[in-house]
Amino acid sequence: MSNKPGEFSASDLSADLAALRADITRLSDTMAGLVRGQANSASVAMKGAMGDARDQLSQAANQAQDSALGAAADIERRIEKNPLTAVLIAAGIGIALGMMSKSRG
Repeated sequence: MSNKPGEFSASDLSADLAALRADITRLSDTMAGLVRGQANSASVAMKGAMGDARDQLSQAANQAQDSALGAAADIERRIEKNPLTAVLIAAGIGIALGMMSKSRG
């Protein structure tokens, strides 16, 4: 083979292929690093979002419990103030439930 301008020898081609392989390996390693970084970032973001959601759910549960306890205390105070009204309401509910269950049977 001659080394005229514009002609490549086998060694030149081999060197170019080796350089190309090295470039592809570096590119592959870089891409793998980027994907790992993105996966780690997504994992951290998900953990943060889950922690925030858990905190919000806990706060909502506490508020619901406080509301239920407040309502129970309010009903208890009303029963103590108006026991006759409470008994009449309970009797009315009992009669209504009895009539509904009677019509089914």
